[in-house]
Amino acid sequence: MNPASLLLLAFAMSTDAFAASIGKGAALKRSRFPEALRIGVIFGTVETITPVIGWAIGLAATRFVSEWDHWIAFVLLGALGAHMIREGFKTADSETDEQEAPARKSVWLLAVTALATSIDAMAVGVTLAFADVNILVAAAAIGIATTVMVTAGIMLGRVIGAIIGKRAEIAGGFVLIAIGIAVLYEHLFAHMG
Repeated sequence: MNPASLLLLAFAMSTDAFAASIGKGAALKRSRFPEALRIGVIFGTVETITPVIGWAIGLAATRFVSEWDHWIAFVLLGALGAHMIREGFKTADSETDEQEAPARKSVWLLAVTALATSIDAMAVGVTLAFADVNILVAAAAIGIATTVMVTAGIMLGRVIGAIIGKRAEIAGGFVLIAIGIAVLYEHLFAHMG
């Protein structure tokens, strides 16, 4: 795989995480660059690990991963999106404790979101096991691209959140659900064409 193809692959693998990070950035009350970078590193780390896991699984699990990756992503993203929508509808009294930084206490939620958006990277890792590619270089490229894209997405979402105000978390939840539906649609109907 040549460097240009590797770069395109890395950024293609980070697009779901980028879209999810815009929603997360919109939901954050006062996200700053260090917080955005922290979230970017969490997503980037998960995106680095999942293709390596997929690569290690190899041919034995190709059928399982490719048959179920879209369903896993759909369920996880849908559940996380529903959770964000529910949180967005909480009354002002219940939000006062979370005014500072709601993402700080939910690192596990960020990790699950990162995992949901990186299931396809695991499937790509399986295919990379049969290509002439250094998996460590490919995984590092995917992780770095995801870190950059998510950090930028959080900062962009912050601007969007300031525009749409208090209910930005609801919009972020709908974004996650839409990503889940898009992943499911793409996998179910791409094989019919």
